[in-house]
Amino acid sequence: MTAPRFRTARRLAGAGALSGLLWCAVAAASGPANPPASQAPHTAPNQEVSVQAPEPRYAAPTLRDQIGRIWAPVYIDGKGPFRLVLDTGASHSAVTASVARALGIALDGSSPIKLNGVTGWAAVPAIRVESLLVGDLLMKSIELPIVPDALGGADGVLGTEGLLDKRIDIDFRNDRITIKRSHDRPAPYGYVTVPLEISRNRLLTTDAYVGSIRVTAVIDTGAQSSVANLALRKALLQRRSHYAFSQDRIIGATDTVAEGDGTGIPAISLGDIQIWGAHITLGDMHIFDVWKMTSKPAILIGMDALGRVDELVIDYRRGELQILTHHSGFGPLIQR
Repeated sequence: MTAPRFRTARRLAGAGALSGLLWCAVAAASGPANPPASQAPHTAPNQEVSVQAPEPRYAAPTLRDQIGRIWAPVYIDGKGPFRLVLDTGASHSAVTASVARALGIALDGSSPIKLNGVTGWAAVPAIRVESLLVGDLLMKSIELPIVPDALGGADGVLGTEGLLDKRIDIDFRNDRITIKRSHDRPAPYGYVTVPLEISRNRLLTTDAYVGSIRVTAVIDTGAQSSVANLALRKALLQRRSHYAFSQDRIIGATDTVAEGDGTGIPAISLGDIQIWGAHITLGDMHIFDVWKMTSKPAILIGMDALGRVDELVIDYRRGELQILTHHSGFGPLIQR
């Protein structure tokens, strides 16, 4: 499968708003597991947290290539670090049962929480912890749902609660993620800026185009692969009668499986960038019902596309995605 290619394009329409989700985490079909949390580097809780390694530890293989999700070392109740997937599509953080055992907290299933994922929902137990710490992000007395072990070896997901005043810098070249307070800085020279709309549930969306089709794009760092709704499938077939579809399987954080039609699509225009050669899975995914995005074309852009750049900055305070593109062994990813 050809990796997505990027090039600059003219600025398109501004960001658009949509409904967010509750207790949602995303995972694509599983690949080889990543190293366990015990292999993650240990740092003192009051230090800036980063991940550095000879081989990228954020990369969890997908069905089609080696682009994966972003792993952050997180301290919970002073223990860890636990390796949680940074998930901008998740309104709350969640962990696996193994984390609860490591913390010495018994699971209580008497008051289950409804957990929504891309492919379905499940009623799951939850635990309450005193603190969760990563970088400049400190949350106290929070409830963490227990997700099934469908995260490719991760210990859970790091959701968006507490991020509205933060700036997340994901440096793929040096395999490092930093979470700091935003100082309202504009993007450095050479970065491409994409405006974002942040919903009341902290979902990151922007207006985009797939070819000539206007879509609502969701920036989801928790998704290994990109998916779209049936409204986009219908719009694509109205413009071209034949597509070569494959059958794709998606495994969600609720451990449920959904199938969709996989195909290559026209260029995705995202702000001043065009993404070429992307593979997308189109289907009747549960999460689009949760987000109330079924009537108009919508696309969830995952790490198979986002992970092909040098640096990705999400500034919640500014409402911006700041992207540093590059040239790599896949050929030129951006043309100015």
